[in-house]
Amino acid sequence: MFDAFNRHDWKGMADYYESSAEFLDPSYGEEYVTRSQDQTATKYAEMQSAFPDIHDDVRGIYSDGDKVIVEFVSTGSSGDSIKFSLPIISVLTFKEGKIVRDATYYDQ
Repeated sequence: MFDAFNRHDWKGMADYYESSAEFLDPSYGEEYVTRSQDQTATKYAEMQSAFPDIHDDVRGIYSDGDKVIVEFVSTGSSGDSIKFSLPIISVLTFKEGKIVRDATYYDQ
């Protein structure tokens, strides 16, 4: 999934999710929301529009049962003076090989 992300293959990345999955992400608010694969791909395509060189550097992957925790640093720049380097943790819940829940945490 992170390889697809770093290639900016948003459809390929979204295919790792169930057709509709639950997301907990500060960009969506404080509650879980349900998003389709198309909505997920669109979100990341929009991020790429703002940050053309967006990239995730995976620092660790930890699993237990149906959960996988991924520790990574997301970086990017807008082409002008805006640059970011953001440590992120995602807790991914799998069912039958697809992600059904994605709880992502980062400092806004």
